[in-house]
Amino acid sequence: MRGFPVRALVLPLLIGAALVLAAGAQAADPPKVLVIAFDLDVNPVTQDFMSSQLKRAGDDHYDAAVIELNTPGGLLTSKDKIVLSELSAKVPVIVYVSPKGGFAGSAGVWIAEAGDVLAMAPETNIGSSTPIDGSGGNVPGSDLRRKLINHEAANLRSIMEAHHRNGAWGTAAVKVASNLTEKEALKQNVIDLVATDLPTLLREIDGRHVSSPGRDFTLHTAGAQLDHVKLGLFGRLLNVLIDPNIIGLLFLVGILGIGFEIFHPGVVLPGTIGAISFIAALWGLTIIPFSWAGIALILFGIILFVAEAHVPAHGAMGISGIISLAVGMLLLFRGAPSPYHVNRVAIITVAVLLGVSWAFVIRKAVQARHSPVRVGAHTLLGATGEVRGHSLVLVRGELWQAHAADGEPLTPGEAVQVDGVDGLTLTVSRAHDLQPTA
Repeated sequence: MRGFPVRALVLPLLIGAALVLAAGAQAADPPKVLVIAFDLDVNPVTQDFMSSQLKRAGDDHYDAAVIELNTPGGLLTSKDKIVLSELSAKVPVIVYVSPKGGFAGSAGVWIAEAGDVLAMAPETNIGSSTPIDGSGGNVPGSDLRRKLINHEAANLRSIMEAHHRNGAWGTAAVKVASNLTEKEALKQNVIDLVATDLPTLLREIDGRHVSSPGRDFTLHTAGAQLDHVKLGLFGRLLNVLIDPNIIGLLFLVGILGIGFEIFHPGVVLPGTIGAISFIAALWGLTIIPFSWAGIALILFGIILFVAEAHVPAHGAMGISGIISLAVGMLLLFRGAPSPYHVNRVAIITVAVLLGVSWAFVIRKAVQARHSPVRVGAHTLLGATGEVRGHSLVLVRGELWQAHAADGEPLTPGEAVQVDGVDGLTLTVSRAHDLQPTA
């Protein structure tokens, strides 16, 4: 009998060894999860951050992305873009409303419900999704309000039902501002589970199969390597700059600084600060919906302050300017959604202080322009001096060439008064009743 071929035995052994090594290598590498902290308002700044991080999770081959959500809401347009990023992400998206006391409110509900898995930490809540304007009141106009609410309710209901959750509650969240605790949300099938912390959540959902239209994943999250990311310093600075109160203040400072430079050229610093503030305010105005009526009233208030400095109106124009400025600031973001409210007390206080300061500065600048020249030889007119020689006069500590207005020679020691200046020569008259001055 011919011997068994060694080659036939070695090949299966090599294949088996390769499979064992591959399995060992796979076991040695834990899954990777990108944890994205979202604890700010929903706006273009945070939307760019969220969209880029979700794209990064897919490009860098993470096993999942977790959004740690705690937001009062924000702009509907930014909310829509974040939801689209979630629904098109290449990796499963897990939304975790946390920490304790956290809240997924208003636009945050859509972001939460768009997750493939939605969990909440203890002592958190979700809901209150009725669209409101920047003052905290209802959207003006019955037809517009009805259209907006019906649209948003249908959109949220569709997202929830696609993820096998209670879409009827989504309608209630939008139409009647329904709000649920984590226990109520779990009971009503608004969320998938409650977890005390993130590691516990990742262990509990490991191996779970999730599916929605166009998305199908089996989760591998137990013992995952967690990479935490949050909005950077520059992003947080931009986020501050789109606060309506800050935008309004920057807008005023910009106008006042540029105006001061125009009426008092050469100072440079006010104009520079004004230009930077004005550009920053314009950027903010491109982000948050604003009212042109508010802009018009602010500019009209500035015009009234300038007019007050030129026309003696006994303060009437100045007071009207302050009122116009304050009302313009209050109307500037009237149509902006929650949470972009303006602090009315702060706005009125700033408007009054800046208005009074502006009126004072402009009045002083105009007075300075119309005041007589206080430098040069012409300031000697009316000054008295003492004759030190036949053609020399000491005036204010300086010797000047001089001649008498009556043509008579000047006598050393006598007091004179300057009547005219011709180049470097003074015309003086005798002032016998004046004491000589040096």
